[in-house]
Amino acid sequence: MAFDRQFLDELIARSDIVDVVSSYVPLQPRGGSLWGCCPFHSEKTPSFHVLPDKQLCYCFGCKKGGGVISFIMEVENLSFPDAVRFLARRANMPVPEEEHSEESRLRSRILALNRDAARFYYDLLHSPKGEPVMAYMKDRRISQRNATNFGLGASADEWTLLTDAMRKKGYGDGELLASGLSIRGKNGGLYDKFRKRLIFPIIDVRGDVLGFGGRIISKDDPGAKYMNTPETIVYSKRRVLYGLNLAKKSKRSNIILVEGNIDVVMLHQAGFDNACASMGTALTSEQVQLLSRYTKELVLCYDNDDAGRIATQKALSLLSGADFQVKVLELPRRLVDGQYVKQDADDFIKFQGKDAFEHLLSGSESGMDFRMAQIAGKFDLRNDEGRIGYAEAAADLLSAVPNAVEREIYTVRAAETAGITPDAMKLEVERARKRARYKEKREQERRDLNPAANAQPRERAIRYTDVRSALAEEGVLRLLTLDDSLFRAAPPLREEDFSSPLLGRFYTALRAQLAQAGRVNVPALAESFTTEEISHLIGVLQKPESVKNGAQALRDYCAIILDEAHKRTAAGTDPLAAAMEKNKYKGNGGKQHG
Repeated sequence: MAFDRQFLDELIARSDIVDVVSSYVPLQPRGGSLWGCCPFHSEKTPSFHVLPDKQLCYCFGCKKGGGVISFIMEVENLSFPDAVRFLARRANMPVPEEEHSEESRLRSRILALNRDAARFYYDLLHSPKGEPVMAYMKDRRISQRNATNFGLGASADEWTLLTDAMRKKGYGDGELLASGLSIRGKNGGLYDKFRKRLIFPIIDVRGDVLGFGGRIISKDDPGAKYMNTPETIVYSKRRVLYGLNLAKKSKRSNIILVEGNIDVVMLHQAGFDNACASMGTALTSEQVQLLSRYTKELVLCYDNDDAGRIATQKALSLLSGADFQVKVLELPRRLVDGQYVKQDADDFIKFQGKDAFEHLLSGSESGMDFRMAQIAGKFDLRNDEGRIGYAEAAADLLSAVPNAVEREIYTVRAAETAGITPDAMKLEVERARKRARYKEKREQERRDLNPAANAQPRERAIRYTDVRSALAEEGVLRLLTLDDSLFRAAPPLREEDFSSPLLGRFYTALRAQLAQAGRVNVPALAESFTTEEISHLIGVLQKPESVKNGAQALRDYCAIILDEAHKRTAAGTDPLAAAMEKNKYKGNGGKQHG
């Protein structure tokens, strides 16, 4: 255990989950508990539930939940030890000397390794071996001052330069591999992942170097144009935005989101120090949540090619429920040798200048305007067929707009574009809304008719193999947290009787707490389970359960669990019994012979 149990219990007691959550999300009382819009996904209708009596929280939308430590781990993207330190600082509690877990030690070592590697790459850029990269930077018009601001560096055209340098600093091969800085070759030796590239340190909002991005400096160089650190214990591309550590300090009122690292660097150099970029992937809900902490307006400025427009559409869909305003800055194409070619933000700044970009930025359109324009571009509005097609497509889009005023405004605009009356367009939108509600109702009915499927966890890794037993196991866990007096006399259950390894581990952990402290404390178990596991377990505990006849319910649950465990054991030891068990319901309409 990384921290003393008594210290953790006191920390949790002094970190009231209502106080902590409400510093991120406004909460409103409803039905004896508290509700707010979820900080983990975009929504406008509150589905995030906080239970003060249990010191737990849970989102019925995205299914994330946990205690106060789990909440901070998720919302601040921290490891368990870092989340504990975060809450300790908040509660003005000194952190005792930790008995570091292996994972905690590895995380600290990789962060230190990344800092040393960033320094190595930076120094190399300013050495003779970095001259090719320095020449590339000059060609791209990256100033030395700006390069220093971003901590840009260089990797040499050598196989083991960084690996050897980090070994000399005391880092082992396992740490080099775990950081993603080194790769194991076919001969078993290690070599550098980044070679002959411009290096971008990936720094989070707390200033930690999580990983690196590398760009080739010549079209003739082998490998991908951009290369990033793989997923590691400290780096997840879904949770990081390149340049946000600097953009969050900007005095500008918004944040500009672009596609590439170079775009970010050049926008900052031109005075747009509010720019950042996603890490070589589509915008994620985690990144949206991160952005929401630092801005009330986001401007999407992706490349003006087909891929950029598709990426913009996907981002707008993800941002549809965000609690900040979203605009789109669509860059014009540039005329080159009689042909119009695509531009990214870097190209535009270079050829049109910062004043022209400022003009475009001030005139950027809303996300809905962009999406409506994209729909209009798909139809020939000069004929009736095109206008009808446009009206139907626009209605489908507008039917999903939750704000009635916004829906009304854009319905009128759509009517003008289609050349029809506003009343006709309103009718079409209302028809689309009815279709959407009917579809949602049918989907819910299908889910209701398949309770076994509804019981399955979202995460494939923790799916139930025996739903009947798992549902009973869930009931046991709820009773254990609702009325632990039922468990003073131990029920005849062992961890191995559980069909779900996760539910079995949780049962064992709760029983251990009960034996040691005389009570269960779910928030204190954040260290022992992943955030995905904790979220599922909190979802299990959120299901209705009555303690009125708790003793009888516990006996019934135990009987089902032990019966199913016996079946699994029998089937596992007797192949014939296994075959009979598998086929006993076939050929008789699903009914068992009596």
